[in-house]
Amino acid sequence: MKEREKQAAINLRKEGASIKGIAASLGVAKSSVSVWVRDIKLTEKQRESLSEKGVRSEVVEKRRTSRLANEQKKREEVMFLAGKDMVKISKHELRLIGLCLYWGEGGKTNHGVARVSNSDPAVIQVMMRYFREICLVKDEDFRGHIHTYSHLNAKEAESYWSSVANIPKRQLYKTYIKRSIASLGKKDKLPYGTFDIYVCNTKLFLSIMGQIEKIKTLLTKA
Repeated sequence: MKEREKQAAINLRKEGASIKGIAASLGVAKSSVSVWVRDIKLTEKQRESLSEKGVRSEVVEKRRTSRLANEQKKREEVMFLAGKDMVKISKHELRLIGLCLYWGEGGKTNHGVARVSNSDPAVIQVMMRYFREICLVKDEDFRGHIHTYSHLNAKEAESYWSSVANIPKRQLYKTYIKRSIASLGKKDKLPYGTFDIYVCNTKLFLSIMGQIEKIKTLLTKA
């Protein structure tokens, strides 16, 4: 038993401190504090004080929750109005979107492969549309490569990315599993790792890079 913490809890309780406040102050569990101080009787004045503090805390929490809800509503309204006039993406716009995404996220060193890597499923889906609808890549010519961590489920990642990219698992390279020291109880920002789209086509790669260079010229010329 933590005698020092127990005695400190008892002293604080006698002064009228709340169980929650004592636990936070001493860095111990509320359940432990409850046991330690269960025989201490608070005065009427102390109970009234704790009650008032509880009401004030509840009011503050309600105000905070309401403020956050209002702020979220305002953000959603701004986002909705910003995208209200965008009702359709043309083929030309999809082409430019795909080229700009490749410019930022695509592989540029292997001249025989057009490759895009990302952890955002929306980016992968947009690039798959670009490759299919603009570049006319056949379904059987796609390959995928998953990068994940040892504490994650590789099979789930394979099923997930196969569905996102809409390509069969047989067209996935062997999943790369990186050793991880992350705790199993820790929330993962990338529960399915990252996904690479591969199209082994030199002409396609050079065409994409040529169009990106043209975009650079058009946007940066004096």
